[in-house]
Amino acid sequence: MSSRREYDIAFVGLKPGIHEYSYDITDRFFEEYNEQDFRNVDAQVKLTLDKKNGFMLLKFEVGGKVELTCDRCGSNQLPWDLWDEFNIVVKLVENPEEMNEQEEDPDVYYISRGESHLHIADWLYEFIVLSIPMQKMCPEEKIGQPYCNREALEMLKKMDRSNGEGETQTANPLWKGLEKFRDLDN
Repeated sequence: MSSRREYDIAFVGLKPGIHEYSYDITDRFFEEYNEQDFRNVDAQVKLTLDKKNGFMLLKFEVGGKVELTCDRCGSNQLPWDLWDEFNIVVKLVENPEEMNEQEEDPDVYYISRGESHLHIADWLYEFIVLSIPMQKMCPEEKIGQPYCNREALEMLKKMDRSNGEGETQTANPLWKGLEKFRDLDN
């Protein structure tokens, strides 16, 4: 993956203390990564870097909007608000590769004492992706909004009604007899 200078922080010349950076992330940022299951990204990331002697505390605040594909109706225009915070401790050590392999805490990262820049593009990518839920659906109270696929929702309602009626009339014979085991513990 090519190095992009706009996501490099030259921390060697920074005085100890708090330094703030902000990044506007769009779809263009994700072109170097694999295909994403979201689009129309308008994210803002505020990075607070607290430089100490021998380590740095990084706080990423992710905000903004993306469009997702709804897992319920299949609409590809589900708007989603991003909001999340992530913290990382970056420690300066002599043997960063070995230390990173041994470290079990994902929020601790080691770099060489000889490093002068901190490349944060991969963290920006990771934190934006982690701000998106695994299951992408609008809340129950917003079903039927203009971005919903009405045909798919109607089909789901029909399937739900037919399944509900079928259960009361004829139970699946595969499960017959299992109800006697239900109250054995009591």
